[in-house]
Amino acid sequence: MTRPEAVVFDIGNVLIEWQPLRFYDRVLGEAARRELFKAVDLDGMNLSVDRGADFGASVAALADRHPEHREAILMWRDNWLEMCTPVIDHSVRLLSALRARGVPVFALTNFGAETFEIARARYAFLNDFDRHYVSAHLQVMKPEPRIYEIVEEDCGLAPEALLFADDRPENIAAAQARGWRGHLFEGPAGWAERLVSEGLLTAEEAA
Repeated sequence: MTRPEAVVFDIGNVLIEWQPLRFYDRVLGEAARRELFKAVDLDGMNLSVDRGADFGASVAALADRHPEHREAILMWRDNWLEMCTPVIDHSVRLLSALRARGVPVFALTNFGAETFEIARARYAFLNDFDRHYVSAHLQVMKPEPRIYEIVEEDCGLAPEALLFADDRPENIAAAQARGWRGHLFEGPAGWAERLVSEGLLTAEEAA
């Protein structure tokens, strides 16, 4: 099989840890966090933001609907960067190594429009991609087939030319159904090995 022509990175839990439960466990305690997430659909709100809804307005509206949890809900807006941390350093080194080799690198991510700009301002490497495919901008999300189709149409590469890393099996399965090469990200060491096996990096470059 020929070498991939471009590498596609998910962002959350591939390049940067995304762990809102860990944040709320630390701030509220696990029992209170469980109660909060049982009573309030924070995950559903976040999905709507990833699909294009306004970030600040969505959090505020949810807080208005649940005044008994208002302070905790507003933390999702006011402390968002504390949930989107730390950087997965080895993954970022792999991104840099691919760029140094001249391999095109794309970001394909379920992310809100406003929160993506917050992340880009904090994490400079997010500006290093050749192309960004952000769900809120596109109004479609992984693992919906259309978002993969958009990537193919925009970059002009055949599906089999794309190597995609994501931490969610359903997102990888949807990409592979279109002919992409997929890597289920379970840690940067395995991702480094895959990049070496595909002939994109040497072992030294991937270290």
